[in-house]
Amino acid sequence: MVGPGVLPGRVAVVTDSTAALPPALARAGGVRVVSLDVIVGRRRTLDGDIDGADLLAALERGERPVTSQPPPGAFAAAYERAAAEGASAVVSVHLSGQLSGTAAAARLAAADAGIPVVVVDSGTAAMGMGFAVLAAARAGTPQLPKPAPEPWWRRWAPARAPVAPVSVPDVDEVAATAQAVAGSSQVWFLVDNLDHLRRGGRLSGTSALLGTLIQLRPLLTVTDGHLAVAGKVRTRRAARARLVQLAVESVQARGKARVAVHHLGNVDAAADLARQVVAAAGDGVVQTVISEIGAVLAAHVGPGALAIAVADAEPVVPAQSPADMSSPGEVGSSGEPSTADGDDAPVP
Repeated sequence: MVGPGVLPGRVAVVTDSTAALPPALARAGGVRVVSLDVIVGRRRTLDGDIDGADLLAALERGERPVTSQPPPGAFAAAYERAAAEGASAVVSVHLSGQLSGTAAAARLAAADAGIPVVVVDSGTAAMGMGFAVLAAARAGTPQLPKPAPEPWWRRWAPARAPVAPVSVPDVDEVAATAQAVAGSSQVWFLVDNLDHLRRGGRLSGTSALLGTLIQLRPLLTVTDGHLAVAGKVRTRRAARARLVQLAVESVQARGKARVAVHHLGNVDAAADLARQVVAAAGDGVVQTVISEIGAVLAAHVGPGALAIAVADAEPVVPAQSPADMSSPGEVGSSGEPSTADGDDAPVP
């Protein structure tokens, strides 16, 4: 679990490791990341703790990491830490509940937290969720008033006490911000080996066999919280070109957008995709993030995977409360999980 402390009065933000947030961005936003559990070979560790090169080598040896959602106690510890550091409430943003029980575990911990906790089922994964997390972190930070210019005769007076924030952010508004950005996001990814998806239960055996026989490379996406096929391309070069095209069209449809490119042990390819998107979309891209996926996502997409996530640059929050929102992207402080298909974690 990573992340610095939170400002007193702030609505703290917690997420899980499938957001694929670069550690520097998580630290800068004051975001706490609760890692999913991973077993690679005989080694039990946390998602993000295994080196990318070691993970890639294990996958190429044919080892498939075994993954599971964090226990409720891991979320409870994150909420307790936020409360101890002065947070007024917590917004906890997590992987689609259609793909994993991670959000359900967070709700169990939220029910007993000492401060209000609103759990947001993002309905997506990777930086489709990560951009929502960062938007919530910005919305949850108290805005200090700009100090009025002091007259010259007070410049030598003893320093005055700092001015208190105008107001503490509203936890429901912060949750709605996260939901709006997550709902706006689109994630596409291509894989080299369909067998990882088949073994993970995210693609039927027939589809995987057919794709292998005719050498199709599927472009996959997350729709309504579920994994779906966005297209099928015969060559990897054509698949990358289509991936860029989809991202550019998404940016242009928004006007302004944030873009992330994910990879596994191939930062050069990810950087090249990012350059292509920015070159084609121009000023429409206000932020570009390049991020390596962790062991949980890698367990399902395998070596050679590339992904692009696009989200609105600024949240467009609907005039409704989190309680009015429906799954996927369900928001709630506690209760029974709306979906949970066991402990095995998902693809993005």
